Amino acid sequence: WTVLGGRSPEYVHFKCRPCAKQNRFVKNARIMTFALSEVDMKKSVYIYTTGELHRKDNTLEFVSCERKRPIPLPIEEISDIYLMNEMNISTKMLELISKYGILIHFFDYYSNYIGTYYPKEKLLAGNILVQQVKTYLDEKHRLKIARGFVQGAADNMFRNLRYYNNRGLALESAMEEVQALRNQTDIAANISELMGYEGKIHTVYYSAFETITGNKTEFKKRVRHPPDNMMNTMISFVNGMIYARCLSEIYRTQLDPTVSFLHEPGTRRFSLSLDISEIFKPLIGDRLIFSLINKNQITEQDFTRELNCLHLKRNASQRIAKALDDRLRTTIRHRELKKDVSYQYLMRLECYKLIKDLTGEKPYKPFVMWW
Repeated sequence: WTVLGGRSPEYVHFKCRPCAKQNRFVKNARIMTFALSEVDMKKSVYIYTTGELHRKDNTLEFVSCERKRPIPLPIEEISDIYLMNEMNISTKMLELISKYGILIHFFDYYSNYIGTYYPKEKLLAGNILVQQVKTYLDEKHRLKIARGFVQGAADNMFRNLRYYNNRGLALESAMEEVQALRNQTDIAANISELMGYEGKIHTVYYSAFETITGNKTEFKKRVRHPPDNMMNTMISFVNGMIYARCLSEIYRTQLDPTVSFLHEPGTRRFSLSLDISEIFKPLIGDRLIFSLINKNQITEQDFTRELNCLHLKRNASQRIAKALDDRLRTTIRHRELKKDVSYQYLMRLECYKLIKDLTGEKPYKPFVMWW
């Protein structure tokens, strides 16, 4: 992946192509390029510096306000773009990235996800859309899929607790409560009841965060608008990144991102991404947060204390983004496919499983880690 606006190093490594044998170094260009994503051999681009992103012939070019020297961004290598600061863009640039199916995710000054430029869909499938809407209107079928999202998330939460319990932390009580509440979701008669159980599961799960992180930060409850401490700010930022990644994977399937099953569809939001991200927030996001805090890679010094830790500093945001990208590129041996797949590709596989359920081919079963 690529970060624009990084403060180091002075000399940075930039590969022109995924298969390039010769590399070039650019001094003070404020680009950091890391290993390409395994999914489609493309990379995510993060831009932290204010500037202009525009079209240059048939590719992209970024010009920073701090340094007027243009930085080329080969469009064939880009999976999606994350704008973490103010940016000037043009309709010609949007026309080009739409042609290549590149999503742009926008984040505000406080690193909160605020929206996505979603290009015109290419993988249109009217029959999938019809089945998706029919399933939403079928209360029984919708509840079954929504229960899968909640139970899959609960199972992954339980495994996080078990992981740290096996390493000497006293989390047996939280494990038992999460498991009991997870089993009670089977008797939920409607979506509202199911969401109630989901909220109780999260309450118990979050109560273990202080123990898991060695009480390095205060965290009594989940607060979102706005976050009120270091942990809440990190959770909001990482969850927003996972939400955006799920949306990028939905775009590469025939699913409509506005028709969801657990979360109620609404205006101007991609609610299906909220559904699918429930599976991956404990699997990827929470484990990443625990690791960064426990290894002191992120501390309270990385937040603006005058704002009650509401603001995540740029360097910390870049470290988290890189760590998340590294985690998403990590591969595991898939039990059913019998091959290595990355965590990011698991998101797309989750979409495919949902499509199989909608078409009556195979009931949806959420991904649950077995380790």
